[in-house]
Amino acid sequence: MLDIKLLRDNPDLIRQALGKRGADPALVEAAMEADTRRRALLKETEASKNQLNVVSKEIGKLRQSGVDTAAQQASMRALGDQIAALDEKVRGVDLELRQAMLRIPNMPHDSLPVGKDAADNVVARAWGSVREFSFTPRGHVELGESLGLFDFTRATKMTGAGFPLYVGAGARLERALINFMLDLHCREQGYLEMSTPFVVNTASMIGTGQLPKMAEDMYHVNADDLWLIPTAEVPVTNYYRDEVLTGPLPVKLTAYTPCFRREAGAAGRETRGLIRVHQFDKVEMVKFADPATSYQELETLVADAEAVLQRLGLPYRVLSLCTGDISFAAAKCYDIELWAPGQKAWLEVSSCSNFESFQARRANIRYRRADGKTDFLHTLNGSGVALARLVVAILENYQEADGSITLPEALVPYMDGLRKIERRP
Repeated sequence: MLDIKLLRDNPDLIRQALGKRGADPALVEAAMEADTRRRALLKETEASKNQLNVVSKEIGKLRQSGVDTAAQQASMRALGDQIAALDEKVRGVDLELRQAMLRIPNMPHDSLPVGKDAADNVVARAWGSVREFSFTPRGHVELGESLGLFDFTRATKMTGAGFPLYVGAGARLERALINFMLDLHCREQGYLEMSTPFVVNTASMIGTGQLPKMAEDMYHVNADDLWLIPTAEVPVTNYYRDEVLTGPLPVKLTAYTPCFRREAGAAGRETRGLIRVHQFDKVEMVKFADPATSYQELETLVADAEAVLQRLGLPYRVLSLCTGDISFAAAKCYDIELWAPGQKAWLEVSSCSNFESFQARRANIRYRRADGKTDFLHTLNGSGVALARLVVAILENYQEADGSITLPEALVPYMDGLRKIERRP
């Protein structure tokens, strides 16, 4: 959520920044109009309360003088009813203003390339070499099914399309990747591991910006008003909701969770296989940072995610997202994409974002500054990294001509020494 003071003092700056996103300027106007009405109502309410105080004092003096105060008391009751009605109006417009502010996206950082959509993103750097095959590389569906790594048919019978079922070495590979990433982040990069709930309340979803904007893409458990988490970002960031951090920054947390996304607007796209699924595993990194150093922390966050892919020997590229392609809550974002030869495409496996104080304002997360005062800190997060597309990249990049998969060396200890996944005899 943006600072209401900025909306009042410099709405043109917000309009200009959101224009780079292609956001609807009516969002700003709606918030300004609600804020104007709120302030007018508060002024009227304050004047009425002051008048009530004056009348009360007058009644007291008249009573001491023995004067009948029935008329004045009737006037005071009417004024009290008027104040109660005004207070109710203030509560209503408070809610309207908050809802309007929650619908305004974050302002993009000045360093972002200006553009309309993903076509305008800029490749910041690349790592590794794309493998040249002496045979035609297969796609992950053919490879995985021939090796018995997953079973999409029975998964659909159980639940429906878009919910993968890993079997045997496939399930083992998934677990190995999760453990490998958590060990790297915790043992070498200094993150504290968490094991969080996989469902959260509405306040948590509002805090990180998923609600109200992306409600249709989320899974809502209506009976309990709980939400299946779309990413560990939600529970981990809300760990400090309504708190003041007093220790040194940054605080670095990581967690594995399954992630659930309906992606209502993506129906019919890449529905077979692991490219676009409604449930997937992910290891997430979250930072709570001093505003003065948060952009340095963003760069190290991206490097931490890159280290996962470098250890696995997978070629990737880092994109600096343009103003028209960053997420609702982000001020700046890098995407990391892996090359998948069977798809002949780059697949996003990580988004690393600095939200500045946008999430912290929504979730009321503050820190104590050196001068003793409290202020909103900056939040950051990044995938380190997301499965199942990581599985896709491993299968397709490490496939052999006979259909077997040679595992990356970094995974061998996590696969109990197994170096190759082959067809069972």
